Amino acid sequence: MDREAGTTVREYRTEELAEAAGIPVRTLRFYRERKLLPPPRREGRIAWYDDHHLARLRTIAALLERGHTLGGIAELTAAFENGRDVGQLGELLGIGWSEETPVRLTPEALADYFEGEVTPENLAASLDLGYLATDGDEIVHVSRRLLDVSSALVREGVPLAAVLETGRRVREHADAMAALFTELISAHLPQDALPRLRPLAKSVVEAELTMAMDRLLASGSGPGSASGHTPSS
Repeated sequence: MDREAGTTVREYRTEELAEAAGIPVRTLRFYRERKLLPPPRREGRIAWYDDHHLARLRTIAALLERGHTLGGIAELTAAFENGRDVGQLGELLGIGWSEETPVRLTPEALADYFEGEVTPENLAASLDLGYLATDGDEIVHVSRRLLDVSSALVREGVPLAAVLETGRRVREHADAMAALFTELISAHLPQDALPRLRPLAKSVVEAELTMAMDRLLASGSGPGSASGHTPSS
């Protein structure tokens, strides 16, 4: 059935939705009882579902295939529903002025990026940091570069929880560095010079970080050192 509400929306009775999702009606009702599905629209005794419910059922099936339990899926769903949407995230981070490229993901695609690491705790931390936001049935990661770096670190064996905690600490330092450079420009140049000179700040930070890591490795405090000393040859 189609219903006009500004745009045409495909709707399904219970049996039709179960057939479209490839599951028994009793499974659909079980998911609804477990609150894995949003409530349907009611018209008398008839329950009407739409494509958002169908997308949710397909996500549940995909996450079950990836080893998630129904309890875990329910917790993930609750975390998503309590997270910021894209509009709120844009206001918080000033997206639009940023050079970062957002990435749209399905929940199952996110699970594939971080196999075994997409827990309710990690998801809540990502939403709290503003790395992730929701847009209908999709997830939006704020930065392609951060997504790729995070998934690469996880593939190397670093727990996602540790990556997120480091990201939180890095942001504190990044905010401080951004404030320093903004103060420098504001003290000597018109405010509208800041966007134009932004690449200079990025170059300074990259150069200083590179030299700091070189100093750390040279001091024997980097990876592979023991008790703060470089291995003897």
